Amino acid sequence: MVAQPRPQATVTFVGTATTLLRLGDITLMTDPNFLHAGQRAYLGYGLWTRRRTDPAIRIGELPPLDGIVLSHLHGDHFDRVARRNLPKSLPIITTPEAQGRLDRWGFGSATALSTWESHEISRGDHLVRITAVPGKHGPGLLARALPPVMGSILDLEANGERRLRLYVTGDTLQHAALAEIPRRFPDIDAMLIHLGGTRLLGVLVTMDDRQGVDLVQLVRPRLTLPIHYDDYPVFRSPLRDFLDLARRQGLEPGVRAIHRGETVSLFDPGPGTTAADR
Repeated sequence: MVAQPRPQATVTFVGTATTLLRLGDITLMTDPNFLHAGQRAYLGYGLWTRRRTDPAIRIGELPPLDGIVLSHLHGDHFDRVARRNLPKSLPIITTPEAQGRLDRWGFGSATALSTWESHEISRGDHLVRITAVPGKHGPGLLARALPPVMGSILDLEANGERRLRLYVTGDTLQHAALAEIPRRFPDIDAMLIHLGGTRLLGVLVTMDDRQGVDLVQLVRPRLTLPIHYDDYPVFRSPLRDFLDLARRQGLEPGVRAIHRGETVSLFDPGPGTTAADR
């Protein structure tokens, strides 16, 4: 039997939780945040945070997209630039709460997934199956005040055979339901982990370095790429703390940084390329 060629599988880090995923013939974007340094993102309940960084790619420079995977509706994950400039016909895979609001904004192709539900996007011989997995954006009663969030498992299939399994955590804290993810989806090849140790009114609402390392040890992906870590002042846990702790726990070389504008293979995460190289 002749071995089938391996499809491409790369991630380009745009900034915050925004990435471009090229999975075979399918191109997806996660959590579009295209505000520039100095512009403010609205977090709800009268809370704003001012962006420190610029996105590596402007929204007008995006390649043709097959869809967006949106973990939740917060101003640093789907901002006013995305709302104004993204095509209203673009498929968006997201939570039921977010889908309802997107529909009111004119995004008529948004699809709602409850936990463990899936949606498929195909092009040619390639298919990506997106499955919503648990996420919890805050502790206790605060979780009810924050937007519902989902993580995502993205399975890339070529000619009916799974070739890659990617886990995108979304803005979540460590909680018991996360243990079900590796049970239902073993052999996770790569993980995009939302970090930052975000604090709202002093309360932790995204994973810090310790919770992030705990999740790596739970999931045991071949490759872990941290995102969502320094773009806003509400992010309080530096990336270096996570990388240092991962090193001390013996998790290198499977844990590595990805920089804004860098493209990394999800199969072979050797030296990446930057936006200037492409």
